[in-house]
Amino acid sequence: MKDLKRKVYMAAGSTTISLGPGRKEFHPKKPRPGLEKYLKEAGQATLQAIGGAANVDDCVIGNFMAPRFNRQGNLCAFFPMIDPGLQFKPAISVEGACASGGLALIAGIKSVLAKTADVCLVIGFEIQNTVKPIYGADILAGAGWYENRKAGHAYFFPGKFSDRAGAYFQKAGRKTSRLAFARWYRQAIENARLCPTAQEYHNRSRDPESLALAEPNPEVFLEHLTPLDCSKVSDGACAIAVLSEEGLKKTGIKPEEAVQVAGFSHVQYDITRSPSDLTRLQTTEVSVQKALSMAGITVDHLATVEAHDCFTIAGIMATEAIGLARPGEGADFVLSGHTSRSGRIPFNTTGGLIGWGHPTGATGVHQAVTILEQLTRKAKDSQIDVPEDRPFGLSVNMGGDDKTLVSIVYKRG
Repeated sequence: MKDLKRKVYMAAGSTTISLGPGRKEFHPKKPRPGLEKYLKEAGQATLQAIGGAANVDDCVIGNFMAPRFNRQGNLCAFFPMIDPGLQFKPAISVEGACASGGLALIAGIKSVLAKTADVCLVIGFEIQNTVKPIYGADILAGAGWYENRKAGHAYFFPGKFSDRAGAYFQKAGRKTSRLAFARWYRQAIENARLCPTAQEYHNRSRDPESLALAEPNPEVFLEHLTPLDCSKVSDGACAIAVLSEEGLKKTGIKPEEAVQVAGFSHVQYDITRSPSDLTRLQTTEVSVQKALSMAGITVDHLATVEAHDCFTIAGIMATEAIGLARPGEGADFVLSGHTSRSGRIPFNTTGGLIGWGHPTGATGVHQAVTILEQLTRKAKDSQIDVPEDRPFGLSVNMGGDDKTLVSIVYKRG
């Protein structure tokens, strides 16, 4: 990875509601919006903030499984539907499982770095509530090596991370780990309650931490995780503009209303190989260190992190992979309050994948929007303190079982 040769910014983020079980508007037997509605809502909001479609040079859309969830391909051709001004603009679609949104951001960043665009419109989306959860689990299994599908759990990816949780219990202790899982869930719910677009915004559980301490039941679900340890099925879209300095001027956006991309990394691990250590997210480790190195900072410079907590165990292990806790001590790090809103380094301030939701192709873009709002102090009720001497944020977007990783370091403009 080479150092950035041109300044790259992100601005004008927008999100739809993350719709699914937990939202008052959601009913599994009633008609719900299609992908067109989500793309228009997120895309038009960002276009309005950057002065319209005329200012856009390039477009990227990130999505994981629309061909199966929605029977729809050729997604890049939806941009002119979002706004007629995008007619005949270049556009591509990218896919990298649950890291599809992050890959869309990387594509936008590289387009600006290559000087083929000064303003790139990036959208991520997923509409997953079109099938029953057990069928959705089979579709989502495509994020891993499908050759292993028959040998895996019926809920394939929850099964994978249940196995990781079991291995982590042996390393860090079951009691401490389960307490940390419950604390992670509580923080996700409490943060989501501060964000009106979050899937768990309406969650009014009086004691989510105690609720999450219910024992796993392998006869009903999984051996080491409960449903509360898992992100839910979600529908939603998020958009953001990736810009050069010239792009900021063209759109009339002030630098203080944007974040600068200080560093980024996109790395892969062999999808056909199992992890060598179930208690480590080794690809995440590599990706984060590359992004921090490009930015020229350490974890001590970060004010906030958006981690890919598709499961509570993934959130715990992310604290270690990022370098904030030593191997096996992520549970203690969380239980010490370091990842809370008022802690050493707040994580997932709008709820993360468990609290805000996980419309897979949108997740990486939503992470960027959340950090943009935090660093520019536009996060409203979910705003945290961003110290002047720590003006950086980090997003980590993971595809599959630690296979495709996108890490981005952002700096306040």
